[in-house]
Amino acid sequence: MDSFTSEALDQEKAMEAIRHKLALLPDLPGCYLMKNKDGLIIYVGKAKVLKNRVRSYFTGSHNGKTQRLVSEIRDFEYIVTGSNMEALILECNLIKKHHPRFNVLLKDDKTFPYIKITNERHPRLEVTRRVLKDKAKYFGPYPNAYAAQQTKKLLDRMYPLRKCNVMPKEVCLYYHIGQCLAPCVQEVSQDTYDAMTQEIVSFLSGGHEEIKRELQRKMHEAAEELQFERAKELRDQIINIDALMEKQKITMNDAKDRDVFGYAVDKGWMCVQILYMRQGKMIERHASVFPFYGDAYGDFLSYVTQYYSENPALPQEILLPEMKESVATEDAEPLQAEGAHGENFTLDSTSGAAALQQWLGVKTLVPQRGLKRQMITMATENARVSLDEKFRLIERDEERTSKAAENLGKAIGLEKVTRIEAFDNSNIQGTNPVSAMVVFIDGKPAKKEYRKYKVKTVEGPDDYETMREVIRRRYERVLKEELPRPDLIVVDGGKGQISAASDVLENELGLYIPVCGLVKDAKHKTAQLMAYDPPEPVYLPRDSQEFYLLQRIQDEVHRFAITFHREQRAKSMVTSQLDAIPGIGEKRRKALLKHFGSLKKIKEASVEDFRPLSIGDKLAREIINALRDEEPPEES
Repeated sequence: MDSFTSEALDQEKAMEAIRHKLALLPDLPGCYLMKNKDGLIIYVGKAKVLKNRVRSYFTGSHNGKTQRLVSEIRDFEYIVTGSNMEALILECNLIKKHHPRFNVLLKDDKTFPYIKITNERHPRLEVTRRVLKDKAKYFGPYPNAYAAQQTKKLLDRMYPLRKCNVMPKEVCLYYHIGQCLAPCVQEVSQDTYDAMTQEIVSFLSGGHEEIKRELQRKMHEAAEELQFERAKELRDQIINIDALMEKQKITMNDAKDRDVFGYAVDKGWMCVQILYMRQGKMIERHASVFPFYGDAYGDFLSYVTQYYSENPALPQEILLPEMKESVATEDAEPLQAEGAHGENFTLDSTSGAAALQQWLGVKTLVPQRGLKRQMITMATENARVSLDEKFRLIERDEERTSKAAENLGKAIGLEKVTRIEAFDNSNIQGTNPVSAMVVFIDGKPAKKEYRKYKVKTVEGPDDYETMREVIRRRYERVLKEELPRPDLIVVDGGKGQISAASDVLENELGLYIPVCGLVKDAKHKTAQLMAYDPPEPVYLPRDSQEFYLLQRIQDEVHRFAITFHREQRAKSMVTSQLDAIPGIGEKRRKALLKHFGSLKKIKEASVEDFRPLSIGDKLAREIINALRDEEPPEES
């Protein structure tokens, strides 16, 4: 039985077991965990009714992305919860624990930086990505790490807190430039620290206007007292504050801290946009783009839940968009069981906001009108723009790749080059010779059409004859099965390889397909393209898309060939070692490898481990000794 048949049987058995478990699912809320053939959790989801939601994966048709998830499921388990809110929170905790590859994992968001005022006798300012329970004061998160660093630099100039991690024995440069009070050599009162800390807290909480007015007052006083250098320092600080805060364009009169969320979905991708408002002013925004596999609003709520579990510095208010019918059913392509509707397995806008509010203890709203609704609309529009930008970049890359293939054809005198087939040979001193072919269509790899070849007729390291054999076998099959013919054949090598391939194609098979060669330099990197008629170098700029395409083709076919050669060489070494042992024939060799899995496991086995294979203790000792004796000695 081949591996494909065995895998199909295993899959059928798994589906039979899943069908039995589906019949036992409860009509209750909870979380479900999908597992692959290795028992790894690949997806975690939540449901208002577990029976309807989990069944929906195994009934009806799904989009290609969801089909990929379902094709890998071999088992599932579930956890019943008391409410939708508990399911939402449990889902977040399970995702953080198992990191399923089909879930939204917030890979970028969990490392947002914060500004920290340490809880020490002599406090310091730090930029950190870890929020600890150390009684320190944290401000953020800052989606822009550069903005966090610049804010800290500004505060360092304004407030002379300690800079050293370990208290030095003498004053440092920061004391001399007025950025440290030098607690290492002189006493600094707690009242002084409290006053500075309070001003920093006020600044980071959005009260920079008040601090700016105070700096202006001090600047005028210094100027009146003819302390012009001090006045200039204060003026520079005011300029820095203005520069840092100039992005604050949108203002709400209540001066609250808010996080405003919007999202957009298209082609199986989601973009979540967060607008950060502090003291009523919009100071920053951040977008995350990722594939999603469940219903759109459910995965959006999962994102928000994970976001706040990783970023515990909470605002005073959270604004969420409502779940629109068009988004939930058309764009998101939700899974649905027969006879079930969206409300049977997902949290809607109202219940989702209520669940988050109860869990976080922060006012969470789904605004229907007014300025807050306009803010949601702005976040949603920004999300849509970011998503469109992603697809435009993908389309542009595809156009550039397709154009590169077209220009490559022009460079060698062909009207079009849509399909390219490339070959590479691999052997070590003529042993285990193999060859491989890769296919590129419109400049992109078509991996389902890759082929491997064990060289059958060539003895020794003869690259030309190997090329002749493989070209003959490939294109005899192309003719016989009427397969698509390439516009260009690319071989690894120069004039000799081109001539060998062309001779077989034209004189033996009657095919007239252009053959080019890729010549490598001393570092085994693509150096130049060798044209086919006559074989001569074709100049392509090293920084051109055409040259980059050739590099990709040569690297890919070499990788494919060398991987196949290593596989064959490893199999050959195992076979030869076992075949050299008296009493081991082909049948026993296959049984040993199937039972133990590898030559290494056989070497490490005990005599007793061979008994299930009906191998006596004497032969077992001979096998173990023979394999262990062949191990090379360690270098001294």
